[in-house]
Amino acid sequence: MDRHMLEFYSRPSEMSAVGRHLATLDGLPSHLDTLVRTVQHLVVYDAVAGDFYGAEIPEERQEEIHIRPAERKLDQILALDNRPLTVERPAERRLAGRCHHYTLLLVSLLRAHGIPARARCGFGAYFIPGKFEDHWVCEYWNTDQQRWVLVDAQLDEVWRAKLSFPHDHLDVPRDAFLVAGDAWRRCRTEGVDPELFGIELANMRGLWFVAGDLVRDLAALNKVELLPWDVWGAQPGPDEQLDDEQLALFDRIAGFSRDPDASFDEMRELFADQRLHVPQKVFNSLRQRTEQL
Repeated sequence: MDRHMLEFYSRPSEMSAVGRHLATLDGLPSHLDTLVRTVQHLVVYDAVAGDFYGAEIPEERQEEIHIRPAERKLDQILALDNRPLTVERPAERRLAGRCHHYTLLLVSLLRAHGIPARARCGFGAYFIPGKFEDHWVCEYWNTDQQRWVLVDAQLDEVWRAKLSFPHDHLDVPRDAFLVAGDAWRRCRTEGVDPELFGIELANMRGLWFVAGDLVRDLAALNKVELLPWDVWGAQPGPDEQLDDEQLALFDRIAGFSRDPDASFDEMRELFADQRLHVPQKVFNSLRQRTEQL
């Protein structure tokens, strides 16, 4: 594996940097399973906090899901409970987040230990039978095995029991979590129905949705890790029919998403395209407003 590329992913990005909290991480071991458990004890998935954990997230804390940088996530985590990060928090005193929060925090901790890691945007096949749900996981470089490994930090023992999760959440199979490029290929060349990909409860699905995740995954591969509902540039609108020019662009992005290591420098060059590069302001589609990064 290219050393330059591994060094790139072992260094913090603007969003994954822990900043003022670097000294706070000194007590954390670098073992993957311990770091994953640490993240799981710092974040609670807001939409299931009550049903899964018996915790109520006050309305005034619902905005925590919109916190982008890891440093600010840690600010809020320690504001809720200022004990060392290794101490398990009760669910009601964890940061309210989504899959992206677990992923970015794990990426941050791994990079802080010098371990190459990157956030991946795609689709989980283990949430709703027969469907592929919008999701984020962490991908880290396993030096011993000389391969990238997918880790779903969201899936603690509660989630795994609820889903009857049949896999190792520390080594998720590539057909259980599809990176955006693999999802695009299935839709474009393997005859899989694009309507199976999206967010079932929000009634958002289709090829336009997969295309949006392609752009987010490309950004994350370039270490610009934004929220799952941030929109900019070439991302299509809801139910937009894609023309030939758009399809050609997304076909190209999909190739890099599927195998970012094969043409790393070319992938970096593509991200400089003004249609794909992340601007200073993006549209937060949940809040329905433009926000400064």
